[in-house]
Amino acid sequence: MDINVIRGLGTVFALFAFLGIVAWAYSSRHKSRFEDDGMIPFKEDDDIAGDETVNNSSEQKNTRDDKGSE
Repeated sequence: MDINVIRGLGTVFALFAFLGIVAWAYSSRHKSRFEDDGMIPFKEDDDIAGDETVNNSSEQKNTRDDKGSE
């Protein structure tokens, strides 16, 4: 068995793996899941993220105030 035969088999394996992934990604069974996942950046969860930022900044202020008052 020559090194070129091993390289050829590796290429064929990679081709079949690629085709399998493409078939899985474009299958109709997974279409709704991928469409939902694709809309994640456009969902409006800004209110939740904004509240967390406000809580974190107020906690930091309280920590600084406590240190200065001691």
